[in-house]
Amino acid sequence: MNPVLRPPSHLVECGGPEVRVDASVRPATLTRRVARAASRGFTLIEIMVVLVIIGILASLIVPNLIERADDARVTAARTDVNNLMQALKLYKLDNMRYPTGEQGLQALVAKPTSGPIPNNWKSYLDKLPNDPWGRPYQYSNPGLKGEIDVYSFGADGVLGGEGNNADVGSWQ
Repeated sequence: MNPVLRPPSHLVECGGPEVRVDASVRPATLTRRVARAASRGFTLIEIMVVLVIIGILASLIVPNLIERADDARVTAARTDVNNLMQALKLYKLDNMRYPTGEQGLQALVAKPTSGPIPNNWKSYLDKLPNDPWGRPYQYSNPGLKGEIDVYSFGADGVLGGEGNNADVGSWQ
């Protein structure tokens, strides 16, 4: 007797000898796999919810970042003023006096040509910085609040002010 060849018990013939389906995979699993492959994108509602969340977060964070930028400008101005004051002190050590009001801060970069001309002048700075708002620093000799004053007019560019518009000077 010839033995009848049968497929292994987990394979089932469907529609002919050449098409076989693994019986261990259930139709529900196939349906889930097809559904998962078809739903790889996002729905409009999901995208809108994400955009609303991003908008809420931005409305909470952006004002803090703007305030920090203003605070950073004031801090940078204070640092520049302190650096200019140090250069002016070195100028005074070498030349026995501060530059005149007419000579101004330019005397730290180029030797003054108007009197009194310093005898021991050196270059104290490579170039004069502008304040963080893009304007030149101010210099007064004699100063209103000290022997000399170096200051920035602040964000508004005019004398006085409060908050970010307040002057930043060597007297602070």
